[in-house]
Amino acid sequence: MNDLWIEKYRPSRLEEVVGQQGIVDSLKAYASSRSIPHLLFAGPAGTGKTTCAIALAKEIFGDTWRENFEELNASDERGIEIVRGKIKNFARTAPLGDASFKIIFLDEADSLTPDAQAALRRTMERYARICRFILSCNYSSKIIEPIQSRCAVFRFSTISEEDMMGYLNKIAAAEGLEITDDGMKALMYVARGDLRKAINALQTSATLSKRIDAEIIYRTTATAKPEEAKKLMETALRGNFLAAREILDRMLIEYGLSGEDIIKGMHNALFDLPIPEKMKAVIVEKIGEAEFRMVEGSNERIQIEALLANIAVLGRK
Repeated sequence: MNDLWIEKYRPSRLEEVVGQQGIVDSLKAYASSRSIPHLLFAGPAGTGKTTCAIALAKEIFGDTWRENFEELNASDERGIEIVRGKIKNFARTAPLGDASFKIIFLDEADSLTPDAQAALRRTMERYARICRFILSCNYSSKIIEPIQSRCAVFRFSTISEEDMMGYLNKIAAAEGLEITDDGMKALMYVARGDLRKAINALQTSATLSKRIDAEIIYRTTATAKPEEAKKLMETALRGNFLAAREILDRMLIEYGLSGEDIIKGMHNALFDLPIPEKMKAVIVEKIGEAEFRMVEGSNERIQIEALLANIAVLGRK
C-alpha cells in the first residue's frame, strides 16, 4: 500500500495503454522508426497523456530513457524562467547512448504565459536537431498557433467505462480486492472518464476495506451521492426551499462535503431530471455563477442557499 497505484500500475509499453488505440498505433510507428516530430497531446486529465509520453520514451531509448527524457510541469513555474532555465539547459545538452535526440515532456503546457510560450517556440526551433518536445495540455486552444503548427497534434478522449472497468478489475485482482457492482458504478460516477482519478479512489478506499462498495467510494472521495444530489435538486424544483435547505445541511454537516463537491453533484444530477431544456440551461448558468463566486472566496453555504432559492423560484413558474 506504500506505492501510489497510478505509478505501480502505469503501463510501461504503448501496447498496454487503454482507451486510445488510434493514438497508440501512431506512436508505435514513431517508436519503430526511432524518430518523432514535436508532439502536442491535448485532452482531459487521466486519459493517458503522460503514460503515452513515458512509454514512447522507453520504447525509443531503451535502457537510457531516464537520461534522455525530462518531465516538467509548466504549472509549477508559469513564467519565462522555466523556459530560459530548466528547459533550455536540458535541451542544449547532447543525448546519451546511441540516441540522436532527447525528449522534454512538458505537462500542463497550456498554463504557460503567452510570453513563455513564445520563448518556448524559439527554443523548440533552436534545438530541434537534438531535442524533441512533447507538450501536454487540457485545451489546445490555449497553446499559441506558432507552437501548434510545429507539432503533430493528438487529441485524447475520455476513457470508456468498459476500458476503465477492465483496468480497475485487473488492479483489484492483483491487490486482493472485491469491487461490488454498486462500487464499480460509484467509481465510474466519481471518475467520469478519468482513469487516474478512479485508481486513486480505489487505492484510498482499499485502506478501509478489501470489499469496495459504493458507500466507501463516496465517503473516501467526498463525493455527493447521485441520489442525494438528485433529491436536493428535485426538492428545490418543487419550490420547497426550506426542505432543500435541510438536505443541504445534512450534506454539509453529516457527510462533510464541501460546497464544491455539492455544486458538482447538483450539476451532474441536473441532466437526469425530466425538466425542459430551457430550464436546464438557466440552472446551468446559475450553477456556474455560484461556483465562480465560491472560487472567488464567497461563503459556500450562502452561495448554495442562494442557488437553491433561485431554483425554487424557477420551479414555481
